[in-house]
Amino acid sequence: MSVKSLTTPLEAFEERLREVIRSDVEFIRLIEEDLVTAGGKRVRPQLVFLASGALGGVPHAVDMALVVELLHSATLLHDDLVDDAETRRGQVAAFRKYGNAVSVLSGDYLLARLMHLLAEMGRMELVAMVAQTARELSEGEVLQFQVAALADYSLEAYERIITGKTGSVTRLCCEGPAVLADAPAQQRQALAQFGLLYGQAFQMRDDYLDLMGSPEVLGKPVGGDVREGKLTRVTLRLLEEFPQEVGQILRRKGEGVGDLERLRTLVVQSGIDREIVEAIRERVEAAVAHLEALPPSPYRDALEALARKESSRLS
Repeated sequence: MSVKSLTTPLEAFEERLREVIRSDVEFIRLIEEDLVTAGGKRVRPQLVFLASGALGGVPHAVDMALVVELLHSATLLHDDLVDDAETRRGQVAAFRKYGNAVSVLSGDYLLARLMHLLAEMGRMELVAMVAQTARELSEGEVLQFQVAALADYSLEAYERIITGKTGSVTRLCCEGPAVLADAPAQQRQALAQFGLLYGQAFQMRDDYLDLMGSPEVLGKPVGGDVREGKLTRVTLRLLEEFPQEVGQILRRKGEGVGDLERLRTLVVQSGIDREIVEAIRERVEAAVAHLEALPPSPYRDALEALARKESSRLS
């Protein structure tokens, strides 16, 4: 049974999403139509619905999925402005069409709708979890800029960044349903750890492909992280192996002729590509191991399959 067939609540999710973000302010309506209802992979809602199914079904699953998707979408509106992005999901970035103020305030609107949903759900523990996730997410993003500005590269900083940016949100996706279900502590902890490790693997894969992937598959030029001075595990290992040469390339943000191709060549010649791929696979296996605490079901199997995709999409 496919993951898609197990996440049929996505249809109800899409309908409820349009209802929740509806506004009579035209600029907000246009931005949300572009960003939120444009679709995407809906990985985070999928995680919510699969975790809910693995627990036998939980109340407010659709609204829980909306909370995490609205949080994610709000951060995208803010991130695109901070990153000076050209596009988002194949469309012109919102701030480039409507201006900085409208884009940021529309992100704030999504956060307001998110808070309204949490109030309707009536679970204070969940409110605290979402607040903690938002804090970790913000700290991870700011730390990423701090590391780039100070060139203060370390594995510890990288792990904190990927945990804040991605792992904290996917942890919320999986642990939130356990809270709503009043699940046993062992199952709640298992889902939380699965979500955290899955999110870390997801971000590690994205970072790896940003340099080593194919522009045709990615839908964008490779090397965006290098150009923005962002720390990834690939560039960290390159700095350890080739401090002088790679240091010079990173300081000029890969803008020299042949810089990105040189980095790609060094990754392959040194075996760093195999090392990173193995690290991603280990993170995936660690995530999957936590699912053993859940009763066998097609939903548990689908969570495992979703995680294993991260170690199969590495080219």
